[in-house]
Amino acid sequence: MPHKPLLHPTWLLLAAVTVLLSCTPAHAADPNSASSLRERHAELAPRLDRSPFQRPLVLDSSETGSQLQGSIDAVVSQPFASMSEQLQRPAAWCEILMLHINTKQCAVSGNTLAVHIGRKHDQPLSEAYRVSFSLKPEASSAEYFDVRLGAETGPFSTRDYRIQLQAIPLADGSKTFLHLRYTYGYGLAAKLAMQGYLATLGAGKVGFTKSGNSGQIGGLRGAIERNTMRYYLAIDAYLASPGAQQRTRRLETWFTATEQYAKQLHEVERAEYLAMKQSEFRRLSGATL
Repeated sequence: MPHKPLLHPTWLLLAAVTVLLSCTPAHAADPNSASSLRERHAELAPRLDRSPFQRPLVLDSSETGSQLQGSIDAVVSQPFASMSEQLQRPAAWCEILMLHINTKQCAVSGNTLAVHIGRKHDQPLSEAYRVSFSLKPEASSAEYFDVRLGAETGPFSTRDYRIQLQAIPLADGSKTFLHLRYTYGYGLAAKLAMQGYLATLGAGKVGFTKSGNSGQIGGLRGAIERNTMRYYLAIDAYLASPGAQQRTRRLETWFTATEQYAKQLHEVERAEYLAMKQSEFRRLSGATL
């Protein structure tokens, strides 16, 4: 039998973690409701209006014990009804996840997404790591949308991946306020691997939150912030150009958006990214679980 190449644990763990989204819980008694999300929007309105991201967006992160959290709250210029319809479909989430530089393949079976994670450069699928997510729509009405993805285990000692996307319509419904929540837990092996990467190949990488007067935070929080932003931009790009027939346009949109935050998000040049992703999408057409 052919020998399967071994994956380096450091970048593999980092890549697997990066295919997930981020967010903090809402402050209301019941965070999973339209009224709670409206309160959150009102509370964050001053920060959204003065956002340093040149768009109405708030990003937060935290590290508590053996759990990481990140969040993005944002106003998107997409109708709520269209967004709610699109993001209940597992295939739409595969299209979103595929925009990320580390996602090599995503195949759908029912409400299960088999996601293969690998390097930021082109590589054989046999060298990628597979994580299975389940998609569960929790609520869908004219006033509120709530969908969740989860995976019980990841590489090494990572576990309990929980992704939540909530949304409400704004004004006449032509715009949407969304809230992304992502948490995952990790054990000692995962923490040591991540710390090793961030002290070597990942040294100098930063997030978006300011740290004192000297710059932005690094470490595990910096990593989760970078990938929270990548996936928010992927969702935004998909909502602007939904469906498999608009993949090329989405790839261009996503890459252009990430380059607005090149200090945090730049990894490869545009031509390399587009060529790699077009190859991966061709391979995706025959993907099965």
